[in-house]
Amino acid sequence: MAEIEREAMEYDVVIVGAGPAGLSAAIRLKQLDADLNVVVLEKGSEVGAHILSGAVLDPAGIDALIPDWKEKGAPITVPVKDDSFYMLGEAGGIRLPNFAMPPLMNNHGNYIVSMGNVCRWMAEQAEELGVEVFPGMACSELVYADDGSLKGVVAGEFGLNPDGTQGDGYEPGMELHGKYVFLSEGVRGSLSKEAIAKFSLDKDCDVPKFGLGMKEIWEIDPEKHKEGSVTHTMGWPLNGNAGGGSFIYHLDNNQVYVGFVVHLNYENPYLFPYMEFQRFKHHPMVADLLKGGKRIAYGARAISEGGWQSIPQVAFPGGALLGCSAGLVNVPRIKGNHNAMLSGIHAAEAAHAAIKDGRASDTLEMYEQELRSGPIAKDLKRVRNVKPLWSKYGLLGGLVLGAVDMWTANITGWNPFGTIKHGKNDADATGKAKDHKEITYPKPDGKLSFDRLTNVSFSMTNHEESQPAHLKLGDASIPTEINLPQYAGPSARYCPAGVYEFVEEENKDPRFVINFQNCVHCKTCDIKDPSQNINWTTPQGGDGPNYPNM
Repeated sequence: MAEIEREAMEYDVVIVGAGPAGLSAAIRLKQLDADLNVVVLEKGSEVGAHILSGAVLDPAGIDALIPDWKEKGAPITVPVKDDSFYMLGEAGGIRLPNFAMPPLMNNHGNYIVSMGNVCRWMAEQAEELGVEVFPGMACSELVYADDGSLKGVVAGEFGLNPDGTQGDGYEPGMELHGKYVFLSEGVRGSLSKEAIAKFSLDKDCDVPKFGLGMKEIWEIDPEKHKEGSVTHTMGWPLNGNAGGGSFIYHLDNNQVYVGFVVHLNYENPYLFPYMEFQRFKHHPMVADLLKGGKRIAYGARAISEGGWQSIPQVAFPGGALLGCSAGLVNVPRIKGNHNAMLSGIHAAEAAHAAIKDGRASDTLEMYEQELRSGPIAKDLKRVRNVKPLWSKYGLLGGLVLGAVDMWTANITGWNPFGTIKHGKNDADATGKAKDHKEITYPKPDGKLSFDRLTNVSFSMTNHEESQPAHLKLGDASIPTEINLPQYAGPSARYCPAGVYEFVEEENKDPRFVINFQNCVHCKTCDIKDPSQNINWTTPQGGDGPNYPNM
């Protein structure tokens, strides 16, 4: 096929992803120099369409970026009033005393928010400063300069046929070049993954680790609603099968965020994270809260859980990794948005200083140094052992040892366990089916619990079906010849949107089917597939979920 010719546009800084990190970078750049040409490219149909987060927001990031955010009408209006932690059994639970939690776990001063709405507001602030924000523009390729540095991205390619050839209405997209390119795609971004591999950014860090977060928005009985209430749970229903837990956040308008996180380093390939979430809602404490209410939205997203020791090099020739593309989530706090914003600020300041000095396309060492010595480092270093301790010693042992490590670090700044390694990546952690027992899950009742495809309809996901599947198999034979016989076909379970299925037909071998139209862009398949055979790439711009208030 002949090489595609594309028009090119030149900018000072090109930013991929209109999440909290990318928008913070754009805003800070224009605050520093109104004449800088800055563009933000977002694959969602609108800003916020692909944003899914808990979310209890630590305002440290927004305070640093826009100190007068309250006066400017930011949708950050529900302060946390009540904070509780429970260890659940099947029929009840034990509340853990707040005084036993390290101060960093206290949510006083934080806010329950829709990060989708926060990002929509941030995009407005960016545009008022002169930033160009283009939603519906998926970035499908990185563009490199002759010296190997990152030069830009290809965005806005449309009209490919299912086989990848150019259709009648094919649009090649454009190349957007920048003196610096910021990758702020969120967890496991396809371009970030390529950049990490090309520049060996992970050569000196631990393996990345992830969780799968699933979330529903419920409207509940006003008498049960407690605006500003925050609850986290551990234990049932996962127990020893996997690490993880839940969150229940009461926002305004009698709405509640009900979420469930499963750490993706689980061994049993029969584990079905989505059904664990649905089972969780039948716990008496949760069922009583939701009874008489209605579920109005659903979504899912991978969460970076590697923490401090898994952060790759974040600055490289011509580019930088921001936010969850770098893995900046504080796992025990279940918070990363503040660090995403801070990373955007730091990267913007480094790029501004470089451009002011007449530099371009080099490595922003200033950003790397600030991330590893500033507020992000302080936030992540002291909790760096919580995840590996949980993985190594289980829930109870990890809870006790993690508390000791966090308390000591909080008081002295020193972690008594040093820096513990994570061990295997999440794909390699998957065990063989013959070594594990099948797990039987109750059928969804349609009131508290729902089947996957019904719930996916509440994510308002849509993909143009005539395009190539954006979920690419390295080897088409592996799902049926290796993953099914050896691992019981885990993709049919780990996907929270029902994208993958093994179809049994009489007198025929099982057939692997990819229903890419259902994909909510969580990236779990790219992370958990035991053969690392699935590569998540971007579909054409605007496709995917359309989250309203996630």
